[in-house]
Amino acid sequence: MRKLKNDELDRMSLEEFKTSEKLPLVLVLDNVRSMNNVGSAFRTGDAFAIEKIYLCGITAQPPHREINKTALGATESVEWEYAEDTAALCLKLQTEGFEVLAVEQAEGSISLEAFQVSSGKRYALVFGNEVFGVEDAVVQVADACLEIPQFGTKHSLNISVSIGVVLWDLTSKIKFG
Repeated sequence: MRKLKNDELDRMSLEEFKTSEKLPLVLVLDNVRSMNNVGSAFRTGDAFAIEKIYLCGITAQPPHREINKTALGATESVEWEYAEDTAALCLKLQTEGFEVLAVEQAEGSISLEAFQVSSGKRYALVFGNEVFGVEDAVVQVADACLEIPQFGTKHSLNISVSIGVVLWDLTSKIKFG
């Protein structure tokens, strides 16, 4: 066994990626403080070919050196948009047919492994601030909350890890389920 070289991975060009079919998923970053986490969201969004990322509130926007450090060029491939008010954006996305899912530990949340995707449905996944999580006002307007099962002593995962876990889970259900 050997590691593959980059040119053996058969990846799309930037132009091909921009015109390719995307998964019916968008990320909504609600007041994310760390630019490294923002960059990681872009890179993970590219890996799973999501539709778009919305950067809300205090979340930093490209171009920025700290975002680029972890995005590794994904700010050029993944479409993005800034919105000042996360709750207002979520209401707008609902009118566009998205089911808004806050990734948060909340009363009545759905455990990630139990969540079933619906064919033809589009999902907006809201990830919150590294300390305070998803704003209460956003949880209130969300269609549901998804919760990643955890079994250790810590109360949360880093947002970049959470994004990877949730995107992989929903991608596997959409593509292979």
